[in-house]
Amino acid sequence: MSCSVNYAPQLRARGYRMTLQRMAILHVLHHSGRHLSPSEVYEQALDEIPNLTEPTVYRTLEFLAKNGLARPTHIGKGHLVYEIARHEQHHHLKCRACGNEMEVEHKLLAELYRQLETASGYRLTDSHVTFFGFCPDCQKGD
Repeated sequence: MSCSVNYAPQLRARGYRMTLQRMAILHVLHHSGRHLSPSEVYEQALDEIPNLTEPTVYRTLEFLAKNGLARPTHIGKGHLVYEIARHEQHHHLKCRACGNEMEVEHKLLAELYRQLETASGYRLTDSHVTFFGFCPDCQKGD
């Protein structure tokens, strides 16, 4: 769980401490390389904290998201998943058939964001977009 201690200074700067639960959940998110549902985070974190409860995972994920260490994303049908927060914005392409996921650099959408700000008057500070479709492999079956 040594990678999780990299996040401790961010919590301390906000007046919080790094608990064992926070450390285990950050470790799971950091090493997953993909979005995880709260249940998946719970299952993986149990390896490190056998007496962890699922409600604790939900509360901790909300806490980490509120403090900028985890990023929640709605992936359709009301499902909420989490990933480790990174400084650079990015988005995702997700295959509706096989579930394969691919990251999209924010710079590909930067002009669209500028147009949205101009048209709406909003100043966009954060976003996370997931586009759904069919990956090249799944299209071959059409």
